[in-house]
Amino acid sequence: MGKDKIKKWAEIRKFDHVIQPVIEDVFEKDHLLKGKWAEFFFKNRYPIVLELGCGKGEYTINLAKKYSNKNFIGIDIKGARIWKGAREVEEMGLKNVCFIRTRIELISSFFSKDEISGIWITFPDPQSKRKREKKRLTNPWFLNLYKDFLISEGIIHLKTDNFSLYKYTLDIVRQNNLELLYSTNDLYNTEVTDEDLFIKTFYEQQFIEEGKKITCLSFRFTDSEPIKYSGDD
Repeated sequence: MGKDKIKKWAEIRKFDHVIQPVIEDVFEKDHLLKGKWAEFFFKNRYPIVLELGCGKGEYTINLAKKYSNKNFIGIDIKGARIWKGAREVEEMGLKNVCFIRTRIELISSFFSKDEISGIWITFPDPQSKRKREKKRLTNPWFLNLYKDFLISEGIIHLKTDNFSLYKYTLDIVRQNNLELLYSTNDLYNTEVTDEDLFIKTFYEQQFIEEGKKITCLSFRFTDSEPIKYSGDD
């Protein structure tokens, strides 16, 4: 392990706004803040928004700066990535931001019913090989986890440079009659009214410079029925 990474991990442990539970404390167990984030961590009753696979936390930070009346939690397993965003939060003194270093497969251990008001999934690993589709963050297994803690009117946003992931997610939305609020296969050549969609992540900027098109869609769940996909094994 490089000295730079060790230094970052040491620094990140000092940040009060970074939660790094050991897997034994959250595997098939509830984290002590589950259902209590507003009251005990943020100490307010503002809505809580998640960024899944947050990387360096560009969405988490930019949205937090824009909406002081909301709380934001970025989740990623890579501590070296989270470090950059966490350090920026520390330097800016933002009080409505938290980062959780954990696997998103364990997300149910962290949030209770109706605790989350929105989700951003920004440039996740597309898991392009057919046998890995079940690891996509918009596949039915994950979506059913999100349904357990997302409020009924909560919106899920996906941004990706991978057309296959975009199309896959769009198919799931349509097959399950979910409420599609917005969809484009070329974000920066489409008339868009939601300025939040134009926040750029580190990876997004790279993709744009490479000439890749950015796709985006936003949707809501419509009922309590489990999410399914006809392409599942």
